[in-house]
Amino acid sequence: MILFHGHEAHARSVVKAISWRALGSIDTFVLSWLFTGSAKAAGAIAGTEVITKIGLYYFHERVWSSIHWGTQRPPVADDTAQISGEAGLL
Repeated sequence: MILFHGHEAHARSVVKAISWRALGSIDTFVLSWLFTGSAKAAGAIAGTEVITKIGLYYFHERVWSSIHWGTQRPPVADDTAQISGEAGLL
């Protein structure tokens, strides 16, 4: 899947999105229950937002994963010198 080329695997972003959403949905459920006094209404609210926010979080993570601002990456080694040196041995 070629969506965004970041430094994280897509599977990692999906697992992070799901775990974050589980925590967020528990929070939404509890707050909704406190505000409405109805566990049924709280469940409907939490159930709806979990679906939309997993997708939003995933795309948010992938976009930020492809932005290099504020990150430090190790320099890429130049393998061309090693490859050309090995070619002479053949």
